[in-house]
Amino acid sequence: MPLSDLVLFIDGEAIVIDKPAGLPVDTSRRGGASIVSRLDELRCGFRSSPTPMHRLDQDTSGCLLLARNAKARAQLQRAFEQRQVGKYYLAVVGSPIEEETGTVAVPLAKRSSADAGWRMVGDPAGQEAMTNWRRVAVRDGRTLVEFQPLTGRTHQIRAHAREAFGSGIVGDRVYGIPGGAMMLHASRLVVPRDKRELIDVTAPLPEQFGEWRGAA
Repeated sequence: MPLSDLVLFIDGEAIVIDKPAGLPVDTSRRGGASIVSRLDELRCGFRSSPTPMHRLDQDTSGCLLLARNAKARAQLQRAFEQRQVGKYYLAVVGSPIEEETGTVAVPLAKRSSADAGWRMVGDPAGQEAMTNWRRVAVRDGRTLVEFQPLTGRTHQIRAHAREAFGSGIVGDRVYGIPGGAMMLHASRLVVPRDKRELIDVTAPLPEQFGEWRGAA
């Protein structure tokens, strides 16, 4: 499917697409398809290709913002740096959660081992990391949770889900419950702009979420 068919929002400054799970944003060292390698599909009448303004993990689907020119890129970059951008994710956590809302404030640091490779772990000496969360629905011992990261650390939601709830995200072979697709979706993106209307875009849950789609 052309990336242009995945556009959720577009104007002269920005594009938001619904990135499919399995397609990385950046091209890996091994090569292969990626958002970056296919940016010409998102020119949408412009001479130059847009630029991704943030990253989603390869197995994470949902809202991805791209800037369409240099001026917009600088403005949107400032919004990210000043933590003005609202990012919301929906994920299925592999345990029932009794509380309705909460905040995970666990600093994260990168750790490597010969057996498991690298991952982000809770570490008091790590980088500040904060994530708000809200319980959406509980079913069959699992919970649909909305996460709102307030910082932008690598694998933050995946690591914080494990820190907060023990079991982590369903389908996450590194931090959660391996097996099947990773049930993590960038569901909503809210971006303030200086002279244009607020970008507020929602990406529907993909089919892999099954019955959870009716609960979101």
